[in-house]
Amino acid sequence: MKVRITPSKLIGRVKAPSSKSFSHRMLIAAALAGNVSEVSNISVSKDIDATVGAMNALGANILSDGSTYTVMGIKKAAEKAVIDCCESGSTLRFIIPIAAALGCECEFHGKGKLPERPITPYIREMSKYGVTITREEGVMPFTMSGKLRGGEYLLEGDVSSQFITGLLFALPLCEEDSIIRLTSRLESKPYADMTISALNCYGIEIEETADENGYPIYNIKGGQKYKSADCVVEGDYSQAAFFYVANALGSEIVVDNLNVDSVQGDKKILEIIKEMGYNNTNASDVKLGTFEADVSDIPDLVPIMTVLGCFGDGISRITGAKRLKIKESDRLAAIADALNAVGGKVTVFDDALEIAPIEKFHAGTINGCNDHRIVMAAAIASTVSDGEFVITDAEAVTKSYPDFWKDFAALGGNAEVIAD
Repeated sequence: MKVRITPSKLIGRVKAPSSKSFSHRMLIAAALAGNVSEVSNISVSKDIDATVGAMNALGANILSDGSTYTVMGIKKAAEKAVIDCCESGSTLRFIIPIAAALGCECEFHGKGKLPERPITPYIREMSKYGVTITREEGVMPFTMSGKLRGGEYLLEGDVSSQFITGLLFALPLCEEDSIIRLTSRLESKPYADMTISALNCYGIEIEETADENGYPIYNIKGGQKYKSADCVVEGDYSQAAFFYVANALGSEIVVDNLNVDSVQGDKKILEIIKEMGYNNTNASDVKLGTFEADVSDIPDLVPIMTVLGCFGDGISRITGAKRLKIKESDRLAAIADALNAVGGKVTVFDDALEIAPIEKFHAGTINGCNDHRIVMAAAIASTVSDGEFVITDAEAVTKSYPDFWKDFAALGGNAEVIAD
């Protein structure tokens, strides 16, 4: 789907969609509890549908009524299952060890760039504890068999926190006690913190300590039982970030449905904007400064931070971004190409971006690269353009924020579908 956007500022109130990261975690934990739970305030998306489908395939029964999900937990795990992860890396990496802990023989399917997402740490570590994963690198479907045992798991911290999350879900189900040790600094640690928060809601206890390098050590008692609970999912700062940046660039949006005490790492966007000189005032009266940000803990913010950096008073820099090359797109190249196509001055390095200031974006066509965050960042960029944008792959927003275009229009955005 292509959309044409006529530039305009955005004004009004918007409800931030629920945190996709917390939604995955709450639904999985509820499904691992034996009785009925209710998880409410969930924004439906393709990624969430993938996780619901995966847990149902493993023996849960999850039903949705709008934004409320009734979860009948797994009483008896399926012996065999076909798991379709669609394009969701979270679903893939969370479910692999969970299915193994349940002793389910699985076949994993995926599409888009998902087959390129590495699972090497699982193949290496889980093979020591009773599980065989048969996968040709970069290929799906692949198969998994065996039942996971507890033990000492050594994981790289700079590949993805999703591996830690998957094992944090799975290892409490094993009979034996377990330890997760990191061999390097844990990037995206706030996501692991979110996992522990969700686990605590469902009766699972994890003890976190640190080694001599300051790397987290997770001590996990075996034989734990998930307990049913009713939970409300908080709003998503990674989605709210698009609107906060729009405000810093001249729009006037009030964002509701957010937890000011959230452990979400993407709340960092508020700090970055404030450090640039914006503080909930009329942005037309504010000259923004620059930022230098290590995004190893907040990779999802990179596309919209790049838009923001285009309007500082000097060079802004994003570092620690190497993992963005294996998202839905190569996000470093994708956001640079997108903004440079409409007058941006973004330079790509191996794990970094350098962003030079401009006065305005100009009319042009942006390749959305089938990436929801590139598309949404481009839509916000249109609010500071002197000409129309055409954005391809506009339907990609359904991956995480299906109502984005509806909310964009309600705030005064002028987006017209020109091809489907």
